[in-house]
Amino acid sequence: MSRTILHVDLDAFFCSVEENENPALRGKPFAVGGKPNERGVVASCSYAARTLGVRSAMPMSRAIQLCRDLIIVPSHHNLYSEVSARVMEKLHNLTGLVEQISIDEAFLDISDMSEPVERIARALQAGIKNELHLPSSVGVASNKLVAKIANEVGKKSGKKKNEPPYGLTIVPAGEEEKFLNPLPADMLWGVGPKTSARLTELGIHTIGDIARWNQKDLVNLFGENGRDLWQHANGIDNRPVTTESETKSVSQEVTYNVDVRDEKTLEKTLREQAREVARQLRKNELAGKTVKLKIRWSDFTTLTRQTTLPTSTDNEDEIFHTAIKLMKTVRKQNQPVRLIGVGVSGIGEPIRQLSLWDVGSEKSRKLQDVVDVLQEKYGKGVIKHGDDLVE
Repeated sequence: MSRTILHVDLDAFFCSVEENENPALRGKPFAVGGKPNERGVVASCSYAARTLGVRSAMPMSRAIQLCRDLIIVPSHHNLYSEVSARVMEKLHNLTGLVEQISIDEAFLDISDMSEPVERIARALQAGIKNELHLPSSVGVASNKLVAKIANEVGKKSGKKKNEPPYGLTIVPAGEEEKFLNPLPADMLWGVGPKTSARLTELGIHTIGDIARWNQKDLVNLFGENGRDLWQHANGIDNRPVTTESETKSVSQEVTYNVDVRDEKTLEKTLREQAREVARQLRKNELAGKTVKLKIRWSDFTTLTRQTTLPTSTDNEDEIFHTAIKLMKTVRKQNQPVRLIGVGVSGIGEPIRQLSLWDVGSEKSRKLQDVVDVLQEKYGKGVIKHGDDLVE
């Protein structure tokens, strides 16, 4: 039976949140990110800034050269997480089949809904805009792969001067290949810079070019990735939308807009991720024994490393320190990182014992319970970890 999958992506999410917090920023060229004199980069930029040549992942010093009046806004990750949670709650109100894949995007399976898909998608966009004051774009297809690519195409074709695209692209079932064929090969999942360069050498420039190649030849050239390339180029993707209804693992990951070499920045990200994973575990009265680190280098090589703890944990510090140890086993000094993530699996009910880092005592547990209650009531920013106060 054909599925109907939505890929929802919030447009210029960080900037949209900042505009809601400070309406005076609307229509002005501004960028979220680090300071130019500290080798900061643009994490996100307003549409007014984009018309002047400013782009995400650009050094902030270069952005200032392009736009002398550029307003620089520091990142507020706790705020972005809180707003993201409200968006995801809205998606769950539409269907229980929601898979969040990053802070600003998710897949929804609406196969069982009888309303016309365009009406559903437009109503969802309107609801996110009117209730949360956030722009979004939607891609619709019979599988996750094509839905995400459809959204990318819609965002590019729907660009307007100084405004979000509010893209909506629907690929009818059976037309996946027709839709994908003319698109550039590097829009396909699994085609990083090295693979793209090799495909160009072979005279392969579009997704259709990949689809027309013999699958065995692609496997000989690219290994198992060649099989995935052929299937994806032909619009084949049977992965289901994975929900949290049966929690087998809890994880957080982020793809940086520009590769990160700074050790402190990576550690700060791991701390934030460990904190959120631990919070989700406690909220659902769960704990896990296996901590996993996911890391992707600038050439798109992706590694995972994991370790199993003596006892189950739902503690931020234990997850964080374990993730740091795992990172140090695989990362060379100054090695650039494109993506990093932390997860906990081996999920079950928490066992209250002294943890690996001597932080599982009854006193520590009571303190953490109080913190959880305060953050649930007043927001995650009401109490900060000491690490967050150190620049």
